[in-house]
Amino acid sequence: MSTNADITVSLAGKTALVTGASSGIGAFMAGELGKAGARLALVGRRQDRLDAVLAGYDGTSIALNLVGADAISGLQTACHDAGIKPDIIVNAAGVNHRRSADDISPELWQDTIHLNLSVPFLVAQAFVPHMKKAGWGRIINIASLQSTRAFENGIAYGAAKGGIVQLTRAMAEAWSRHGIMANAIAPGFFPTELTAPVFDNSDLANHHARNTAMGRNGELSDLRGPLLFFASDASGYVTGQTLPVDGGYTAK
Repeated sequence: MSTNADITVSLAGKTALVTGASSGIGAFMAGELGKAGARLALVGRRQDRLDAVLAGYDGTSIALNLVGADAISGLQTACHDAGIKPDIIVNAAGVNHRRSADDISPELWQDTIHLNLSVPFLVAQAFVPHMKKAGWGRIINIASLQSTRAFENGIAYGAAKGGIVQLTRAMAEAWSRHGIMANAIAPGFFPTELTAPVFDNSDLANHHARNTAMGRNGELSDLRGPLLFFASDASGYVTGQTLPVDGGYTAK
């Protein structure tokens, strides 16, 4: 039986920029793109973690807080200095403060919306000129179950991830005529630093597993096939779409 481990895709000659690459889904996706032959530009706040993810692959790591006022120009400068011209962008950086609608402050609201929704647009916008010139590009945004479902203490995160679905459509409308495909992956529950409050509670983790059609939560390897599909020529006529990778959570 074929598995995600059997999928072979070559990204040789391509360069992939991954935000949120120091841990979780971002780190996993960075590694898979590197295995497929892409040169990597890994962006995150923790230099040591970025260097560990990059080990063994061609590329560079850029320690940067993407919510800073000059973050995007700083990212452009760092990529220019390293000779990085991204063909593939994975917008995996994110934050979820898990506050109720009554308790979330304007500052936490803005922080959540900015990193989860504004930064993916601004990062893509910064590097689209190269993709246009090349006539080829791939933008992969990270959506969520909360793009379509409401969860307790998730009002800001859900608003941002709902926006990601529409942002992905709008990116496709704006840029796909130039050969740039923009799509999103909407993971279900996967064990990462961001979802630690779920997986640290076995009853809650099991509850979510029972709510999938498959009866289990996700494993990072489940993301490999969708990632390589969207990052490669295989998705050459697919754009503006959001693919749930959730074991059938949203199918029930």
